[in-house]
Amino acid sequence: MAPPRRLDPVRHRARAAAGSAGLGRAGAAWGRLPRRVRAAAPITAALAVTALYPLYHGNLPRSIPIINAPPQVSTGVIMLIFTIMGIGLNVVVGYAGLLDLGYVAFYAAGAYMAGWLASVQFGQVSWHLGAVGIGPDYPGIHLSIWVVILLGGIFTAAVGILIGLPTLRLRGDYLAIVTLGFGEIIPQFVRNADNLGGFDLTHGAFGISPIDSPGFGQTLHDAIGLPVSFQQSAQRERLYFWAALALLLITLFCSRRLRDSRLGRAWIAIREDETAAAAMGIPLMRTKTWAYAIGAFFGGVAGAYYASFKSGAFPSEFFFNISVFILCMVILGGMGSLWGVVLGGMFLAWLNQEGLANIGTWVGEQIGRPALDVPKYAFLIYGIIIVVMMLFRPTGLIPERRHKRELEEGVHDEPLPTR
Repeated sequence: MAPPRRLDPVRHRARAAAGSAGLGRAGAAWGRLPRRVRAAAPITAALAVTALYPLYHGNLPRSIPIINAPPQVSTGVIMLIFTIMGIGLNVVVGYAGLLDLGYVAFYAAGAYMAGWLASVQFGQVSWHLGAVGIGPDYPGIHLSIWVVILLGGIFTAAVGILIGLPTLRLRGDYLAIVTLGFGEIIPQFVRNADNLGGFDLTHGAFGISPIDSPGFGQTLHDAIGLPVSFQQSAQRERLYFWAALALLLITLFCSRRLRDSRLGRAWIAIREDETAAAAMGIPLMRTKTWAYAIGAFFGGVAGAYYASFKSGAFPSEFFFNISVFILCMVILGGMGSLWGVVLGGMFLAWLNQEGLANIGTWVGEQIGRPALDVPKYAFLIYGIIIVVMMLFRPTGLIPERRHKRELEEGVHDEPLPTR
C-alpha cells in the first residue's frame, strides 16, 4: 500500500492565496456593478428557479426529510393563487391599516363571476366570445377566461366599494366586526341563491360546474406537447402554473407601484395616525375606499382563476376560516412587506395543501406508528405559528422597514424645553 502523499506547505499556501485573490477579484467586480443590478440578481434567480419548477419537478428526490416530497405542480398553482390573495389583503391591512376579516367575500365573488360568464349556468342563452374548446351551439355564456378574470376583478372591486362605503367610517374592532359580518353574509347568500323568484343564480349548495379552462393558443399547446383536449390533459398544470406565476408578477408590480405612489403614501399616513392624516388634508373615506376596492380586485382575480383551475365554484370553499388563513399569511410574512407576504403565503399554502399531511406521514414513520392526521389540527397549528410570531418576531419574517423601525425604536414625544 502506497504511503499517503504529503502536502507541500508552500504549494498549499500558494493555492490558498490564489483562491483568495480570485474571490477578492470576484467580490470587487460584484461591488462595481450598479446597486440596482445587485438588488435584482437574487430576485431574478428566484424567479428563474420558480418558473422552471414544472420542468425539473419530476427529477427531484421523493424522500426529503420532514417534508417527505416536494410540492406537486398543482399544489404550486394553488400556492401562487393564495399568494395573490395575500398581496390583495396586504393592501388593505398592511398599507392602509384596515383590519378586514371578510376577505373571503371577494374570493367568492370572483369565483362566481367565472361561473356566470364561463359555464352552462345560464343555459337559456347562448353567447360566446373568445372561448376556446367550446362548440358554437353549446348553451350558456362562454367568454374567454382571460376576459372573465379581468371582469371578475372589476366586479369584486365594485363589491368592495359597496361594502366599504357603509363600513369604512368605523375604526378598529368595529370595522373588523362589520367586515366579518359581510364575510359571512356573501357565502350564505351564494348557498341560498338558487331560487330567487324562480331564478337559479348560484345553483345553491351544488355550486357551478364545470367552468371553462383558459385558452392558451394552439401554438403553445403544440410547443409543450399538450393535446387539444386541455381539460383532460394530465400535464395541464404546467400552463396553469406559468399563467398563475404571470398573474402573481403583475400583482406584485401593481402593488409595489401603488405603495410608492401618492395614494400609497396616503394609505401609510392613515395607518400610522388617522387623525393626523385627516388634519393634513387626506380624504379619509375616499382613500380607504380605494384601498378596499384595490384589495378586492386582486381577490376577485385570484378567485376567478382558482375557479377555472378547479373547474367549479363551490360554496363549501368560501368560509370564514379562509379569511383568517389569508390574514395569517400577511401577519406571518410581515404586514406591509411585499416579499414577506409572498414568503408567508407560499409557506402556509403549502402547509395547507401538502405540508401538514407529509409531515404527519414522516413523524409516523419515525415513531413506528400509522401516519398522524396532522391536517385535522391545521388551524390550531396556524394559531400557534401566529402566537409565536407575535411573541418573538412581531414584524414578520421579512418586515417592512418603517414598521420594523417603529416597533424597535417606538414613537416618543420629545420633552418640552425647560429653562
